[in-house]
Amino acid sequence: MTVVRIKFFALARDLAGCSETNVTLPERTRVSEILDLLSLSYPALHELGPYMRIAVNCEYVHGDYQLRENDEVALIPPVSGG
Repeated sequence: MTVVRIKFFALARDLAGCSETNVTLPERTRVSEILDLLSLSYPALHELGPYMRIAVNCEYVHGDYQLRENDEVALIPPVSGG
């Protein structure tokens, strides 16, 4: 098992009801799988999945990035402003 810290930003934070949490994931979990796994605890996040950007340790990553112990995963939904 792998423990990572999840940080929620903007709308993702509102839907999750917290700004961060630690989660235990199966070993070799890929970034592309993270939203499906998180939607079990935070169902409202599921709808944001296709629009979410994910950064690991302050760098944007592709879906095939394999998460490692103590990684910090940032979930960044689209934002608009003016």
